[in-house]
Amino acid sequence: MTTAREMMTPGTRCVNTDQTAADAARLMTELGVGALPICGKDDKIKGVVTDRDLVVKVLGRGRDVGSFPAGDLNQAEAVTAGADDSAETVLATMTAHEVRRLPVIDGGRLVGMVSLSDVAKALPNHQVGDLVETLSTA
Repeated sequence: MTTAREMMTPGTRCVNTDQTAADAARLMTELGVGALPICGKDDKIKGVVTDRDLVVKVLGRGRDVGSFPAGDLNQAEAVTAGADDSAETVLATMTAHEVRRLPVIDGGRLVGMVSLSDVAKALPNHQVGDLVETLSTA
């Protein structure tokens, strides 16, 4: 059984809720990623911000990226995967919440991110196809 820990990209960094959308964009550029977990002062994950979120929710609405709080890009609920969750459980979580990336936690601590492509490499093609279909219609 493949686990989230085996599929994930380790060493994920957070953008903090009190940082700005510009800070999130700079960090994404520096790390070469399209999504970052958003973490609060308590180091708990509050959500995930994507490059698309920055464009649609900030730039596209004429907001100032230098002052718009990254914390305002949180989702209603932070969706995560446990480090020891199976690939099938990760797939089910991604499908249920219609997301392409999940922060991976171990004992409440962020340990990595798992993406759709990570899951695609670990599961049989038909399961991945079902997820891609779900995400494509969302």
